[in-house]
Order: sequence, then C-alpha cells, then structure tokens
Amino acid sequence: MPSKKLTPLQESEARRIAAEEAKKNKKPAVERSDEEKAARKERVEKVKDALARSVGTKGDHVPPARSALKSFLRNLNDPNQPDDARFEALIEAPFKAPPKKKNDRY
Repeated sequence: MPSKKLTPLQESEARRIAAEEAKKNKKPAVERSDEEKAARKERVEKVKDALARSVGTKGDHVPPARSALKSFLRNLNDPNQPDDARFEALIEAPFKAPPKKKNDRY
C-alpha cells in the first residue's frame, strides 16, 4: 500500500494539533517558596561537597554511599525526599565505616 503524502497545509495542521495535545498532557509547574528553594540549594551544596571530599576515601562502604549521593541529586525533584536525620546520615556515609560484625564464637 503506497504511503500518502501530506500537503503542507495538512502537515502544519498535524503539527499544531500535536503541540496542543502536548500542552494538555504537560505537568503543571511546581511552585516552591523561597525557603524551600534555599533548603534545596543548601542540600545540593552539601551533597556536592560530600562527593568532592569522598573522592580519595577507601573502603567497601564508599562506592554504595557515593552512589546514594548521586541518586539523591538525580531524584531531587521527586516528592519523597529524606528527612533531615536521614539526609545527614546520607552525607556522612562515605566517611564512616560501618561497624564490623562481631564473631560470637564460643
């Protein structure tokens, strides 16, 4: 079956309709207060600082901790953000080795 070519008028009409549909399906912009913007900016600066300081850190716990920090930056616009205590633990994770498991041998 041969494909039908659209006339220039049909092409422009199809583009216009597609643009209108895209506008309808677009998510509304999230309005953030100045306090929220400042808190987000401060958290981003802390995460970037922790990533920069943890570059030379060694240990099995460092790569997963750095990965978690990068994931935080990637998902910054997600609605579920960690609370302050959990965020501080996330920041300190590359620098604190997890406690070693005790070997309880009798």
